[in-house]
Amino acid sequence: MRNRAKIIVLGLVLAACAYSFVQAPQVWSMSSRVPTVGMQAEDFRLTDLAGKEQNLGQYRGKIVLLNFWATWCKPCTTEMPAMQTAYDKLRDKGFVVLAVNELEDDARVREHIKQYGHTFPVLMDHDNKVANQFGVVGLPVSVFIDQDGRVQEYIKGGLLTEQKIDEIVVRIQKQEPMKAASLR
Repeated sequence: MRNRAKIIVLGLVLAACAYSFVQAPQVWSMSSRVPTVGMQAEDFRLTDLAGKEQNLGQYRGKIVLLNFWATWCKPCTTEMPAMQTAYDKLRDKGFVVLAVNELEDDARVREHIKQYGHTFPVLMDHDNKVANQFGVVGLPVSVFIDQDGRVQEYIKGGLLTEQKIDEIVVRIQKQEPMKAASLR
């Protein structure tokens, strides 16, 4: 009888754990599936370091480099100068960098950005919702989104270089926009 009671208690504990996992807030949940090339990037709203709300949709018509990063991530800070150079060189040609910081406080991120002299928009993903939405597991992750809002490249963990960013942007620019292609 004692073994049966232990099994019942163990079953109840496992059921409670499973229920709490399902009911847990999105903050610490596993990420969604990684967006595939060609699919529409899901819109989001985040606040930048100036406290202004930004959304992905406001950048429609531009090529967007959506970069997920953190101050403690060495590869993230290593690739950011290349992102800054590309931003400076291409922003007048319809290119924008949105650096999405995961789970850190504004003061730490602000100090980091100031220290390195970055001028591209930095968005704060305090609850990790947008990172989860884009299937981010591990940092850095870079998502290139075309002018029509479609994912064109998903790079996990690879270091971005100026050359790599330039090559991807040129490839995206050469593609015929989806709207024009569908009119034929």
